[in-house]
Amino acid sequence: MYPRSINHTVITALAEQAAVVLLGPRQVGKTTLALEIAAQTASVYLDLEREADRQILTEPDLYLDEQAAKLVILDEVQQMPGLFSSLRGQIDMRRRKGLRSGQFLLLGSASNLLLHQSAESLAGRVRYVEMPPLQLDEVGRDRLNELWLRGGFPDSFQAASDRASLTWREDFLRTYLERDIPALGPRIPATTLRRFWTMLGHAQGGLLNAAALAEGLGVSGQTIGRYLDLLVDLMLVRRLAPWHENVGKRLVKSPKVYVRDSGLLHALLGLESLESLLGHPVVGGSWEGFCLEALIAAAPIGTEPFFYRTSAGAELDLVLRLPKSEVWAFEIKRATAPKLSRGFHLATADIKADRRILVYAGAREVPLGDGLRAMPLNAALALIRQQA
Repeated sequence: MYPRSINHTVITALAEQAAVVLLGPRQVGKTTLALEIAAQTASVYLDLEREADRQILTEPDLYLDEQAAKLVILDEVQQMPGLFSSLRGQIDMRRRKGLRSGQFLLLGSASNLLLHQSAESLAGRVRYVEMPPLQLDEVGRDRLNELWLRGGFPDSFQAASDRASLTWREDFLRTYLERDIPALGPRIPATTLRRFWTMLGHAQGGLLNAAALAEGLGVSGQTIGRYLDLLVDLMLVRRLAPWHENVGKRLVKSPKVYVRDSGLLHALLGLESLESLLGHPVVGGSWEGFCLEALIAAAPIGTEPFFYRTSAGAELDLVLRLPKSEVWAFEIKRATAPKLSRGFHLATADIKADRRILVYAGAREVPLGDGLRAMPLNAALALIRQQA
Protein backbone atom coordinates (compact mmCIF):
# COMPACT_ATOMS: atom_id res chain seq x y z
CA MET A 1 0.00 0.00 0.00
CA TYR A 2 1.35 3.40 -0.99
CA PRO A 3 1.12 6.33 1.47
CA ARG A 4 -1.56 8.64 0.10
CA SER A 5 -1.12 12.41 0.21
CA ILE A 6 -4.86 12.84 0.65
CA ASN A 7 -4.69 11.06 4.03
CA HIS A 8 -3.50 14.21 5.83
CA THR A 9 -6.15 16.31 4.08
CA VAL A 10 -8.97 14.02 5.25
CA ILE A 11 -7.67 13.81 8.84
CA THR A 12 -7.37 17.61 8.97
CA ALA A 13 -10.88 18.02 7.59
CA LEU A 14 -12.29 15.61 10.20
CA ALA A 15 -10.55 17.60 12.93
CA GLU A 16 -12.21 20.81 11.72
CA GLN A 17 -15.65 19.74 10.49
CA ALA A 18 -18.47 17.48 11.69
CA ALA A 19 -18.81 15.57 8.41
CA VAL A 20 -16.43 14.95 5.53
CA VAL A 21 -17.52 13.64 2.13
CA LEU A 22 -14.70 11.76 0.38
CA LEU A 23 -15.42 11.66 -3.34
CA GLY A 24 -13.73 9.52 -5.96
CA PRO A 25 -14.45 6.88 -8.61
CA ARG A 26 -14.79 3.26 -7.59
CA GLN A 27 -11.63 1.28 -6.83
CA VAL A 28 -9.57 4.45 -6.32
CA GLY A 29 -8.79 3.55 -2.69
CA LYS A 30 -11.44 5.43 -0.70
CA THR A 31 -12.44 2.45 1.45
CA THR A 32 -8.82 1.48 2.14
CA LEU A 33 -8.05 5.03 3.25
CA ALA A 34 -11.19 5.23 5.39
CA LEU A 35 -10.41 1.96 7.16
CA GLU A 36 -6.86 3.14 7.79
CA ILE A 37 -8.25 6.26 9.47
CA ALA A 38 -10.83 4.14 11.33
CA ALA A 39 -8.05 2.00 12.83
CA GLN A 40 -6.73 5.09 14.63
CA THR A 41 -9.94 5.95 16.48
CA ALA A 42 -13.19 4.50 17.80
CA SER A 43 -15.29 3.95 14.70
CA VAL A 44 -17.95 1.96 12.91
CA TYR A 45 -18.06 1.15 9.18
CA LEU A 46 -21.15 0.44 7.05
CA ASP A 47 -21.17 -0.36 3.32
CA LEU A 48 -24.50 0.86 1.98
CA GLU A 49 -24.26 -1.36 -1.09
CA ARG A 50 -24.81 -4.33 1.24
CA GLU A 51 -28.44 -5.04 2.02
CA ALA A 52 -27.57 -6.08 5.57
CA ASP A 53 -25.91 -2.73 6.29
CA ARG A 54 -28.80 -0.80 4.74
CA GLN A 55 -31.17 -2.69 7.03
CA ILE A 56 -29.21 -1.46 10.05
CA LEU A 57 -30.14 2.08 9.02
CA THR A 58 -33.84 1.41 8.48
CA GLU A 59 -34.34 3.54 11.60
CA PRO A 60 -31.15 5.61 11.34
CA ASP A 61 -31.55 7.70 14.49
CA LEU A 62 -31.98 4.63 16.71
CA TYR A 63 -28.68 3.23 15.46
CA LEU A 64 -26.72 6.46 15.19
CA ASP A 65 -27.70 7.59 18.69
CA GLU A 66 -25.71 4.63 20.01
CA GLN A 67 -22.63 5.64 17.98
CA ALA A 68 -22.43 9.22 19.25
CA ALA A 69 -18.85 8.87 20.52
CA LYS A 70 -17.57 7.15 17.37
CA LEU A 71 -16.56 8.11 13.86
CA VAL A 72 -19.29 6.71 11.61
CA ILE A 73 -18.06 5.73 8.13
CA LEU A 74 -20.76 5.28 5.49
CA ASP A 75 -19.53 3.84 2.18
CA GLU A 76 -21.39 4.54 -1.10
CA VAL A 77 -23.68 6.89 0.81
CA GLN A 78 -25.48 7.98 -2.39
CA GLN A 79 -27.32 4.65 -2.17
CA MET A 80 -29.46 6.09 0.66
CA PRO A 81 -30.24 9.72 -0.26
CA GLY A 82 -32.89 9.98 2.46
CA LEU A 83 -30.20 9.55 5.10
CA PHE A 84 -28.89 13.11 4.87
CA SER A 85 -31.74 14.69 6.82
CA SER A 86 -31.08 12.27 9.68
CA LEU A 87 -27.37 13.10 9.56
CA ARG A 88 -28.17 16.78 9.93
CA GLY A 89 -30.16 16.09 13.08
CA GLN A 90 -27.42 13.83 14.41
CA ILE A 91 -24.73 16.45 13.84
CA ASP A 92 -26.77 19.18 15.52
CA MET A 93 -27.57 16.93 18.48
CA ARG A 94 -23.90 16.02 18.92
CA ARG A 95 -22.83 19.66 18.69
CA ARG A 96 -25.11 20.46 21.60
CA LYS A 97 -23.22 17.80 23.54
CA GLY A 98 -19.88 19.38 22.65
CA LEU A 99 -18.95 16.95 19.84
CA ARG A 100 -18.29 19.43 17.06
CA SER A 101 -15.97 17.59 14.67
CA GLY A 102 -15.01 14.18 13.33
CA GLN A 103 -18.48 12.65 13.47
CA PHE A 104 -19.11 11.25 9.96
CA LEU A 105 -16.92 10.19 7.05
CA LEU A 106 -19.09 9.68 3.97
CA LEU A 107 -17.70 7.93 0.88
CA GLY A 108 -19.24 8.29 -2.55
CA SER A 109 -18.53 7.70 -6.22
CA ALA A 110 -21.05 10.03 -7.86
CA SER A 111 -20.02 13.63 -7.22
CA ASN A 112 -22.91 15.75 -8.53
CA LEU A 113 -25.48 13.35 -7.13
CA LEU A 114 -23.87 13.52 -3.70
CA LEU A 115 -23.40 17.28 -3.80
CA HIS A 116 -27.06 17.72 -4.68
CA GLN A 117 -28.21 15.31 -1.96
CA SER A 118 -26.09 16.85 0.77
CA ALA A 119 -26.01 20.55 -0.17
CA GLU A 120 -29.21 21.59 1.59
CA SER A 121 -29.27 19.07 4.43
CA LEU A 122 -25.65 19.45 5.54
CA ALA A 123 -24.92 23.08 4.63
CA GLY A 124 -22.30 24.41 7.03
CA ARG A 125 -21.73 20.96 8.48
CA VAL A 126 -19.73 19.21 5.76
CA ARG A 127 -16.48 19.48 3.80
CA TYR A 128 -15.90 17.85 0.42
CA VAL A 129 -12.58 16.19 -0.46
CA GLU A 130 -11.90 14.52 -3.81
CA MET A 131 -9.55 11.53 -3.80
CA PRO A 132 -7.52 11.18 -6.99
CA PRO A 133 -5.90 7.94 -8.22
CA LEU A 134 -2.28 7.23 -7.27
CA GLN A 135 -0.01 10.21 -7.92
CA LEU A 136 3.58 10.41 -9.13
CA ASP A 137 4.96 11.65 -5.81
CA GLU A 138 3.25 8.72 -4.06
CA VAL A 139 4.74 5.96 -6.24
CA GLY A 140 8.10 7.57 -7.07
CA ARG A 141 9.25 9.52 -10.11
CA ASP A 142 11.23 6.52 -11.37
CA ARG A 143 7.87 4.87 -12.16
CA LEU A 144 6.48 7.76 -14.21
CA ASN A 145 6.08 5.82 -17.47
CA GLU A 146 4.46 2.90 -15.68
CA LEU A 147 1.99 5.22 -13.94
CA TRP A 148 1.24 6.98 -17.23
CA LEU A 149 0.62 3.70 -19.07
CA ARG A 150 -1.36 1.87 -16.41
CA GLY A 151 -3.08 4.79 -14.72
CA GLY A 152 -3.47 5.44 -11.02
CA PHE A 153 -6.06 2.90 -9.91
CA PRO A 154 -4.09 0.88 -7.33
CA ASP A 155 -5.04 -2.59 -8.62
CA SER A 156 -4.16 -1.59 -12.18
CA PHE A 157 -0.86 0.03 -11.25
CA GLN A 158 0.26 -2.83 -9.02
CA ALA A 159 -0.68 -5.62 -11.43
CA ALA A 160 1.96 -8.27 -12.13
CA SER A 161 2.32 -7.32 -15.82
CA ASP A 162 1.09 -4.83 -18.40
CA ARG A 163 -1.22 -7.54 -19.74
CA ALA A 164 -2.71 -8.17 -16.28
CA SER A 165 -3.10 -4.44 -15.75
CA LEU A 166 -4.97 -4.00 -19.04
CA THR A 167 -7.22 -6.96 -18.18
CA TRP A 168 -8.10 -5.35 -14.84
CA ARG A 169 -8.98 -2.07 -16.54
CA GLU A 170 -11.11 -3.82 -19.17
CA ASP A 171 -13.02 -5.57 -16.38
CA PHE A 172 -13.37 -2.23 -14.58
CA LEU A 173 -14.86 -0.60 -17.67
CA ARG A 174 -17.24 -3.51 -18.19
CA THR A 175 -18.41 -3.40 -14.57
CA TYR A 176 -19.10 0.33 -14.75
CA LEU A 177 -21.01 0.01 -18.02
CA GLU A 178 -23.03 -3.09 -17.16
CA ARG A 179 -23.62 -2.70 -13.40
CA ASP A 180 -22.68 0.60 -11.80
CA ILE A 181 -24.16 3.03 -14.31
CA PRO A 182 -27.50 1.17 -14.63
CA ALA A 183 -27.67 1.12 -10.82
CA LEU A 184 -27.76 4.94 -10.88
CA GLY A 185 -30.93 4.85 -12.97
CA PRO A 186 -29.96 5.83 -16.56
CA ARG A 187 -31.19 3.40 -19.18
CA ILE A 188 -28.26 3.65 -21.59
CA PRO A 189 -27.14 0.64 -23.64
CA ALA A 190 -23.67 -0.40 -22.47
CA THR A 191 -22.39 -0.70 -26.04
CA THR A 192 -23.54 2.84 -26.89
CA LEU A 193 -21.92 4.36 -23.82
CA ARG A 194 -18.72 2.39 -24.46
CA ARG A 195 -18.59 3.77 -28.01
CA PHE A 196 -19.14 7.30 -26.70
CA TRP A 197 -16.42 6.91 -24.07
CA THR A 198 -14.02 5.56 -26.72
CA MET A 199 -14.82 8.47 -29.04
CA LEU A 200 -13.91 10.86 -26.24
CA GLY A 201 -10.66 8.92 -25.84
CA HIS A 202 -9.73 9.35 -29.50
CA ALA A 203 -10.34 13.10 -29.13
CA GLN A 204 -8.45 13.33 -25.81
CA GLY A 205 -7.81 16.96 -24.89
CA GLY A 206 -9.82 18.33 -27.82
CA LEU A 207 -12.66 20.83 -27.76
CA LEU A 208 -16.07 19.28 -27.19
CA ASN A 209 -17.84 18.88 -30.54
CA ALA A 210 -21.26 17.61 -29.51
CA ALA A 211 -22.60 17.72 -33.09
CA ALA A 212 -19.84 15.43 -34.42
CA LEU A 213 -20.28 13.02 -31.50
CA ALA A 214 -24.04 13.00 -31.99
CA GLU A 215 -23.66 12.25 -35.71
CA GLY A 216 -21.18 9.45 -34.97
CA LEU A 217 -23.51 7.78 -32.48
CA GLY A 218 -26.75 8.55 -34.29
CA VAL A 219 -28.26 10.39 -31.33
CA SER A 220 -29.23 13.98 -30.55
CA GLY A 221 -26.92 16.65 -29.17
CA GLN A 222 -29.03 16.69 -26.02
CA THR A 223 -28.37 12.97 -25.54
CA ILE A 224 -24.62 13.57 -25.93
CA GLY A 225 -24.86 16.16 -23.16
CA ARG A 226 -26.61 13.64 -20.93
CA TYR A 227 -23.95 10.96 -21.57
CA LEU A 228 -21.17 13.44 -20.86
CA ASP A 229 -22.84 14.69 -17.67
CA LEU A 230 -23.00 11.11 -16.43
CA LEU A 231 -19.31 10.35 -17.00
CA VAL A 232 -18.31 13.70 -15.47
CA ASP A 233 -20.50 12.98 -12.44
CA LEU A 234 -18.80 9.61 -11.98
CA MET A 235 -15.41 11.43 -12.04
CA LEU A 236 -14.28 9.40 -15.06
CA VAL A 237 -14.20 12.29 -17.55
CA ARG A 238 -13.11 15.90 -17.01
CA ARG A 239 -14.89 18.76 -18.73
CA LEU A 240 -12.30 21.55 -18.50
CA ALA A 241 -13.92 24.97 -18.69
CA PRO A 242 -12.45 27.78 -20.81
CA TRP A 243 -11.06 30.89 -19.11
CA HIS A 244 -14.04 33.24 -18.93
CA GLU A 245 -12.71 36.57 -17.65
CA ASN A 246 -12.79 39.47 -20.08
CA VAL A 247 -9.34 39.97 -21.61
CA GLY A 248 -10.48 41.95 -24.64
CA LYS A 249 -10.03 38.97 -26.99
CA ARG A 250 -12.40 36.55 -28.71
CA LEU A 251 -12.17 33.45 -26.54
CA VAL A 252 -13.03 29.88 -27.41
CA LYS A 253 -16.10 29.02 -25.32
CA SER A 254 -16.39 25.25 -25.82
CA PRO A 255 -14.93 23.09 -22.98
CA LYS A 256 -12.10 20.62 -23.50
CA VAL A 257 -12.76 16.99 -22.60
CA TYR A 258 -10.36 14.43 -21.11
CA VAL A 259 -10.69 10.83 -19.96
CA ARG A 260 -9.33 11.52 -16.49
CA ASP A 261 -7.30 8.37 -15.82
CA SER A 262 -4.63 7.70 -18.44
CA GLY A 263 -4.87 3.95 -17.83
CA LEU A 264 -8.59 3.91 -18.63
CA LEU A 265 -7.90 5.98 -21.75
CA HIS A 266 -5.35 3.42 -22.92
CA ALA A 267 -7.73 0.54 -22.14
CA LEU A 268 -10.48 2.19 -24.19
CA LEU A 269 -8.04 2.43 -27.12
CA GLY A 270 -6.57 -1.06 -26.63
CA LEU A 271 -3.03 0.16 -25.84
CA GLU A 272 -1.28 -2.47 -23.71
CA SER A 273 2.39 -1.46 -23.79
CA LEU A 274 4.43 1.72 -23.68
CA GLU A 275 5.62 0.98 -27.23
CA SER A 276 2.06 0.81 -28.57
CA LEU A 277 1.22 4.05 -26.75
CA LEU A 278 4.24 5.94 -28.09
CA GLY A 279 3.30 4.92 -31.64
CA HIS A 280 -0.35 5.97 -31.35
CA PRO A 281 -1.73 9.38 -32.48
CA VAL A 282 -3.23 9.93 -29.00
CA VAL A 283 0.19 9.99 -27.30
CA GLY A 284 0.31 13.80 -27.07
CA GLY A 285 -3.22 14.12 -25.73
CA SER A 286 -2.64 11.26 -23.32
CA TRP A 287 0.51 12.88 -21.88
CA GLU A 288 -1.26 16.24 -21.62
CA GLY A 289 -4.21 14.70 -19.77
CA PHE A 290 -1.92 12.71 -17.46
CA CYS A 291 0.07 15.80 -16.46
CA LEU A 292 -3.01 18.00 -16.25
CA GLU A 293 -4.77 15.64 -13.82
CA ALA A 294 -1.65 15.38 -11.67
CA LEU A 295 -1.28 19.17 -11.47
CA ILE A 296 -4.94 19.70 -10.57
CA ALA A 297 -4.76 16.98 -7.89
CA ALA A 298 -1.64 18.57 -6.37
CA ALA A 299 -3.14 22.08 -6.23
CA PRO A 300 -4.59 23.43 -2.95
CA ILE A 301 -8.26 22.77 -2.20
CA GLY A 302 -10.34 25.53 -3.76
CA THR A 303 -8.16 25.90 -6.87
CA GLU A 304 -10.12 26.49 -10.09
CA PRO A 305 -8.80 24.87 -13.30
CA PHE A 306 -9.31 26.29 -16.79
CA PHE A 307 -7.73 26.32 -20.23
CA TYR A 308 -7.22 29.41 -22.35
CA ARG A 309 -7.58 29.76 -26.10
CA THR A 310 -8.36 32.69 -28.36
CA SER A 311 -9.70 32.55 -31.88
CA ALA A 312 -6.34 33.98 -33.00
CA GLY A 313 -4.46 30.94 -31.67
CA ALA A 314 -3.03 32.07 -28.31
CA GLU A 315 -3.38 29.04 -26.03
CA LEU A 316 -2.58 27.64 -22.58
CA ASP A 317 -3.12 23.96 -21.78
CA LEU A 318 -3.93 24.65 -18.13
CA VAL A 319 -4.61 27.73 -16.03
CA LEU A 320 -4.92 27.33 -12.27
CA ARG A 321 -6.45 30.11 -10.18
CA LEU A 322 -5.27 29.36 -6.67
CA PRO A 323 -7.35 30.22 -3.56
CA LYS A 324 -5.13 33.25 -2.86
CA SER A 325 -6.01 34.53 -6.35
CA GLU A 326 -2.63 33.80 -7.95
CA VAL A 327 -2.90 32.66 -11.57
CA TRP A 328 -0.50 29.95 -12.78
CA ALA A 329 -0.17 29.16 -16.49
CA PHE A 330 1.04 25.78 -17.76
CA GLU A 331 2.07 24.47 -21.14
CA ILE A 332 2.45 20.67 -21.35
CA LYS A 333 4.64 19.07 -24.00
CA ARG A 334 5.79 15.51 -24.62
CA ALA A 335 9.24 16.70 -25.71
CA THR A 336 12.74 16.63 -24.22
CA ALA A 337 13.75 20.08 -25.54
CA PRO A 338 12.00 23.02 -23.84
CA LYS A 339 10.50 25.23 -26.54
CA LEU A 340 7.42 27.44 -26.51
CA SER A 341 5.32 29.04 -29.19
CA ARG A 342 4.58 32.76 -29.46
CA GLY A 343 0.96 31.93 -28.60
CA PHE A 344 1.99 30.87 -25.09
CA HIS A 345 3.66 34.23 -24.39
CA LEU A 346 0.66 36.14 -25.75
CA ALA A 347 -1.75 34.06 -23.66
CA THR A 348 0.17 34.50 -20.39
CA ALA A 349 0.24 38.26 -21.01
CA ASP A 350 -3.53 38.25 -21.67
CA ILE A 351 -4.39 36.64 -18.33
CA LYS A 352 -1.57 38.37 -16.39
CA ALA A 353 -0.18 35.04 -15.15
CA ASP A 354 1.81 35.17 -11.88
CA ARG A 355 3.69 31.93 -12.69
CA ARG A 356 4.54 30.52 -16.13
CA ILE A 357 5.65 26.91 -16.33
CA LEU A 358 6.44 24.51 -19.15
CA VAL A 359 6.03 20.88 -18.08
CA TYR A 360 8.13 18.77 -20.43
CA ALA A 361 9.60 15.27 -20.66
CA GLY A 362 13.17 16.29 -19.84
CA ALA A 363 14.88 15.59 -16.54
CA ARG A 364 16.24 19.02 -15.62
CA GLU A 365 14.72 22.30 -14.49
CA VAL A 366 15.65 25.02 -16.98
CA PRO A 367 15.11 28.79 -16.64
CA LEU A 368 13.91 30.25 -19.93
CA GLY A 369 14.03 33.92 -18.95
CA ASP A 370 11.46 36.48 -17.83
CA GLY A 371 10.26 34.26 -14.96
CA LEU A 372 9.42 31.31 -17.20
CA ARG A 373 10.72 27.88 -16.19
CA ALA A 374 10.72 24.50 -17.91
CA MET A 375 10.63 21.54 -15.52
CA PRO A 376 9.77 17.84 -15.36
CA LEU A 377 6.38 16.85 -13.95
CA ASN A 378 7.70 15.84 -10.52
CA ALA A 379 9.29 19.28 -10.02
CA ALA A 380 6.08 21.05 -11.06
CA LEU A 381 4.07 18.93 -8.61
CA ALA A 382 6.48 19.71 -5.77
CA LEU A 383 6.25 23.42 -6.53
CA ILE A 384 2.48 23.55 -6.54
CA ARG A 385 2.16 21.40 -3.39
CA GLN A 386 4.17 24.08 -1.56
CA GLN A 387 1.21 26.44 -2.06
CA ALA A 388 -1.13 24.37 0.12
